[in-house]
Amino acid sequence: MELNDIIKPENLVYEKPRLMNENPMHYCPGCSHGVIHKLIAEVIADMGLEDKAIGISPVGCAVFAYNYLDIDWIEAAHGRAPAIASAVKRLNPEKMVFTYQGDGDLAAIGTAETIHAANRGENIVIVFVNNAIYGMTGGQMAPTTLEGMPTATCPYGRDIALNGYPLKIGDLLAQLEGTCLVTRQSVHTAPAIRKAKKMLRKAFENAMAGKGTSVVEFVSTCSSGWKMTPEKANKWMEANMFPFYPLGDLKNVE
Repeated sequence: MELNDIIKPENLVYEKPRLMNENPMHYCPGCSHGVIHKLIAEVIADMGLEDKAIGISPVGCAVFAYNYLDIDWIEAAHGRAPAIASAVKRLNPEKMVFTYQGDGDLAAIGTAETIHAANRGENIVIVFVNNAIYGMTGGQMAPTTLEGMPTATCPYGRDIALNGYPLKIGDLLAQLEGTCLVTRQSVHTAPAIRKAKKMLRKAFENAMAGKGTSVVEFVSTCSSGWKMTPEKANKWMEANMFPFYPLGDLKNVE
């Protein structure tokens, strides 16, 4: 094959997902949200669910997700996305309904909604972005903040005696009867992105097959909140986040 044939548009390996529009993203440089958005757009298109996908995004960095992915969206109050998703899926069982939530939203103010939706086995997907901090509102300590990790509200690091232990909400959800898939992924490398996309598709397939609640946790960076460059944030995540939040399947019911 000649070089001119290789570079023809129809022979290109990668192209922008067609469900992502042209609006400039508001996310900080190095943020994981943009990559995760891309994966969601690709999986929905690959599965032909463009007209069946309904996303629920509450308060947090992803509050403007509707501005980037050309599917139906519903805005929820802070932490309430699983409750809204439960209602939407029950009223529209033929739809593929998913939430898109950060750790401050899902594991703090939304703990009750998350746990009870998963325990009921609602046929939804919960996409959980865990960067161990409240990224949107100034970098405060979140339930997932690591021991010794400094934030705006614990500048000397999380103190277990004062603040309690980091919450492994994924491990907790994996123990519930209603969950069929709980997996922890990341998007810091190309191989990790491929694995994450595979598990995201499995979660969407589960929702359409009525198997129960699927949770896809993304261990992520927050360069701005962590006060690091994107490169240093990725390295810090690998060195500190992965040992406490190891990647892989926590539960996978076939």
